[in-house]
Amino acid sequence: MGNKKNYFITTPIYYVNDSPHIGHAYTTLACDVLARFQRLDGLNVKFLTGTDEHGQKVEKAANNEGITPKKFVDKMSKNFSELTKSLNTSNDIFIRTTDKMHIKSVQSLWERLESNKQIYLDKYAGWYSVTDEAYYSQDEVTKINNENIAPTGAKVEWVEEPSYFFKLSEWQDPLLEFYQKNSDFIAPESRKNEVISFVKEGLRDLSISRTSFKWGVPVPKNSDHVVYVWLDALANYISALGFPNTKDQNFADFWPADLHMVGKDILRFHAVYWPAFLMAANLPTPKRIFAHGWWTNEGKKISKSLNNIVDPLELLQSYGLDRIRYFLLREVPFGSDGNFSKEAIFRRSNNELSNDLGNLMQRVFSLIFNNFEGMIPESGSWTSEDKKIIKQSNHLIEGVRQEISKQCFHKALDKIWFVIMSANKYIDQQAPWNLKDKDINRMKTILYVLTESIRHISIVMQPFIPNAMQKVLDYLSIPKEMRDFSKLNDKFQITAGTKIIKPKAIFPRLDEAKENHDPV
Repeated sequence: MGNKKNYFITTPIYYVNDSPHIGHAYTTLACDVLARFQRLDGLNVKFLTGTDEHGQKVEKAANNEGITPKKFVDKMSKNFSELTKSLNTSNDIFIRTTDKMHIKSVQSLWERLESNKQIYLDKYAGWYSVTDEAYYSQDEVTKINNENIAPTGAKVEWVEEPSYFFKLSEWQDPLLEFYQKNSDFIAPESRKNEVISFVKEGLRDLSISRTSFKWGVPVPKNSDHVVYVWLDALANYISALGFPNTKDQNFADFWPADLHMVGKDILRFHAVYWPAFLMAANLPTPKRIFAHGWWTNEGKKISKSLNNIVDPLELLQSYGLDRIRYFLLREVPFGSDGNFSKEAIFRRSNNELSNDLGNLMQRVFSLIFNNFEGMIPESGSWTSEDKKIIKQSNHLIEGVRQEISKQCFHKALDKIWFVIMSANKYIDQQAPWNLKDKDINRMKTILYVLTESIRHISIVMQPFIPNAMQKVLDYLSIPKEMRDFSKLNDKFQITAGTKIIKPKAIFPRLDEAKENHDPV
């Protein structure tokens, strides 16, 4: 892969028993921003997403529709695949756990664990949630209205069946030692503390096969059993890179993963079971797992029973893709829970995208177009105010890169907005529109400085709102090969005399009375 550094980022693969919702869009968009950012920063990126298609829950859903599980998952997986296109995500791979190569990979991982004496056959008797596809101990189950309920609120049932077990109990101390040596492995900090606390309470061997249904990967040499859906699903991260062929170029270049992005509800599977499986199979562990929060809708938990599911496709149709991308990653600190509301979308879009960003660009481009025949004017000598704006613009990428490395999207956007607001304050104070007859050379310099600042802002903002920033860079006639982060320095300053394209409003204000808006 040359001298470039490699970067592998993954979403969780999404369970296909239901249609995509805002949570799926949120995780995927966060990963897309990271993937786009790293590509623009010169890295070779692999971005993986896909669908988790086995398990009892899927089998039940297919039976309820009166179709085979395969027909059901083909239909449902397509919904998730189409969502990635609607979100304009840049994933390189879309994996399905019904892919033949994935099934082969899962069975190979099983055989590795078995040959390392990490698996034994016994009988499982305990609580199981079909909804969560998870096992729960007696002390985790509570009785509510005569129903046995898991900590997630899902119903559990008592299950007794033959099962293969993974010797998870043997990995308690190695995991705790691993967390101590790799302090950045789990983020945010609050989630890391939860995981460590869970492991310290004691790990029991994990049931990793089922016999009461058939829709799953057959256990090697014993097809009466299917592989536990979480062992199956987690293996997607390596099967997508060619495992069990560890000499495959993709596996050699991109494993271990740089980041697994997950929702907080599935952190235990990724931060406890997954590294234990890998260690037991003599395979490298991922470098980092980030667990983000959940969204509520107008302050209420999102659920089918409340009929308040947020459909991402409806949002895109109503507000446009870039507005939704921006809102989801700006509204709450990434890692915390967030409240979705239409009022907040309007506020963020009109106050920040339209007024702050769009208005800055529109004013500058219009002044250039109306006063200098659409050509970027030459700059004269710079005042201290000019130098301050240029310095802030030049240093923007460093600050944003620092926050992106920690998945602090909201803080990255704060730093971008600081430069946007500084540029707005600068144009208001300098008032170039008053200088055409008084000091046209000063007017030219101010507009040149602002255009250079907009060049930086637009290039750095590409991962967040790619469609709009592509338009802006097109208006500025910036060639495609001049839009990566290596061009964010004085050597590649915008060229005076460059003809700009007649600008249109980048982010027209949203009208609360309208159902659908400009599709930016």
